Amino acid sequence: MGFMSRLEERARELDTLLCVGLDPHPADLPEPTARAARDFCLRLVDATHDLALAYKPNSAFFEALGVEGMAALKEVIGLASQCAPVILDAKRGDISSTAEAYARAAFDQFGADALTASPYLGYDSLQPLIRSEQNGVFLLCKTSNPGSGDLQDLPIAARAIQASLPGLSASQEYKVFEVVALLAAGWNSLDNLGLVVGATHPQALERVRWLAPELWILAPGIGAQGGDLRAALKAGLRLDGMGLLIPVSRAISRRADPRQAAIELRDQINQIIREVLDGSTSPGQTAAELPGYLGELADGLLQAGCVKFGDFKLKSGLQSPIYLDLRQLVSHPALLERVGAAYLPILQGLSFNRLAALPYAALPIATAISLQGGWPMIYPRKEIKTYGTKAEIEGGYAEGEQAVVIDDLATTGESKFEAIEKLTAAGLIVRDVVVLIDRQSGAAQSLAQAGYRMHAVLTLTQMLDHWQRAGETGAARVPLDRIQATRQFLAETKG
Repeated sequence: MGFMSRLEERARELDTLLCVGLDPHPADLPEPTARAARDFCLRLVDATHDLALAYKPNSAFFEALGVEGMAALKEVIGLASQCAPVILDAKRGDISSTAEAYARAAFDQFGADALTASPYLGYDSLQPLIRSEQNGVFLLCKTSNPGSGDLQDLPIAARAIQASLPGLSASQEYKVFEVVALLAAGWNSLDNLGLVVGATHPQALERVRWLAPELWILAPGIGAQGGDLRAALKAGLRLDGMGLLIPVSRAISRRADPRQAAIELRDQINQIIREVLDGSTSPGQTAAELPGYLGELADGLLQAGCVKFGDFKLKSGLQSPIYLDLRQLVSHPALLERVGAAYLPILQGLSFNRLAALPYAALPIATAISLQGGWPMIYPRKEIKTYGTKAEIEGGYAEGEQAVVIDDLATTGESKFEAIEKLTAAGLIVRDVVVLIDRQSGAAQSLAQAGYRMHAVLTLTQMLDHWQRAGETGAARVPLDRIQATRQFLAETKG
């Protein structure tokens, strides 16, 4: 089990995403000594040992206290790691031979379970740090400080990075932090690589979550730096409510009762998670804004008739105020190409050999993906052929290969399970399902319970939020009463 899976196991066991920062600021110590720093941190560990998903000591505060400070850091890590995983915040990064020494220092000498690191020297500089699946690394991606955009927001044309990231749409442009997210998703072969994305930048956090849908994200900036907890959780959570680690230091340590502060933060995080998974927004809260290209995609789907508002009878017999008909995409080739491109960043972060499209609506979508990304495609037939090859799976494949299921929509997940059963019966391995739109009717949860991961380019709630934000003057006009009726329908029929 890799580091991130162990982290997730503890998160589910304790029902917490809270990471307690161990930052002995000089102003918080009775005297500027290593002993005072050690005692300060150990009191926090003692107060929060059953509340913290992880601990994050900041190496700089200990280094500033000299040799005694480094000895105190080792003692703090040794005792804290008996309670929870310890992420050493040291932001290391250097050529491979030096990185070897950093790895030995962090993991062997100090006993940390994970380390923060810089990606800017490239993959070879990270290999020594991520060599063991037992040790995790969180790469600096979009940091929480105000000046992070000086470098991390610089634009890069997709054609300039296609050698490192084949399959990207050549017409798109990416920021430096987005490239880091895409690369990290591909480098995470041992389940031990995550990202650092500041909670102070919720739009960037949402973008990174879309580009790296499975990676764990360490999101500093809540508390003293002024990050919005609700915005960060809504932007950065995975569909299963996991994948986001919220480090908090001074907002806990400077409270008269640090344990009570940690309890309140944990409970606040969990309450927001429940609301986010329910697709609800509390009074006075503004929904996170879709990135521009996804907003344009949502508008394009509406204008092409792939999304309709009205009064429709569904297959289940229910009357619905909204109807999604992505079969219409075949009549809109430019939009179909954009839809295919929208899957690419998600697929870049997954491990698979072939696309497995579900008939019928996903067949043209998967074809568009295959043409742009270069991945071969197969599909399980709805009806088994009674003549010729009598094939259940069309296309070439080999037993033991891994297939990623491609579909247009996710509702309950029933059709996904039927397809997975056919694919696995043919000897293929399935771990991931990727859809264009998640209707948020229980598919992600059902698949997760069965051991499969579902990823969505868009959720129905995100689209509704986008159209409500745009108002009736936007490029795609949706009356507010239709949006509200759809929200009510989603709440009543939630799986």
